[in-house]
Amino acid sequence: MTKVNGKPVLSKTGEGRLPGDLTAKERIEQILRVDHAGELGAVRIYEGQYAVLKNSEDAATIQHMKEQEEVHRKKFEQLLGERRVRPTLLSPIWSVAGYALGAGTALLGKEAAMACTEAVEEVIDEHYQHQLEELGEDEAELKAVIKQFRDEEIEHRDIARANGAAEAPGYELLTTAVKTGSKLAIWLSTRI
Repeated sequence: MTKVNGKPVLSKTGEGRLPGDLTAKERIEQILRVDHAGELGAVRIYEGQYAVLKNSEDAATIQHMKEQEEVHRKKFEQLLGERRVRPTLLSPIWSVAGYALGAGTALLGKEAAMACTEAVEEVIDEHYQHQLEELGEDEAELKAVIKQFRDEEIEHRDIARANGAAEAPGYELLTTAVKTGSKLAIWLSTRI
């Protein structure tokens, strides 16, 4: 293990693994499964938001973010197939829940939709950063994909902030609930 800027950089995924920890292969499978689930959920959130806000001045912004999420979802579907990893069994639930969350927050107003986006993307930023720290240089291609997608998720978070997320009614309550739900979905998707 080497260090860059004081942070460890793994040459091999799973380096430093302790007894009882997942093997590198198991962890990669878990990463692909949860990231695919998250991108599916994100697509559905934006589809729900777009369904409600399609005639608003924010429609093009929501469409742009949705299109990026669709690229992310398709890439993780490709990686699941290439590595013969099954998706989470919770995908149908995340599809419905994502759409309901997107449409529900959009019904509360543009600002609430943006607060939802901000909250989800903050969780995903941290989630992807953690994965980047876990993956070794032996997974350079996967790291590059996750890095690119993380950068785009940060862009979505910043767009949401610039478009009034903090002005949503009940902002603190809404964002806390969305973050908690997102973290629970991540936890469940790594296991089921």
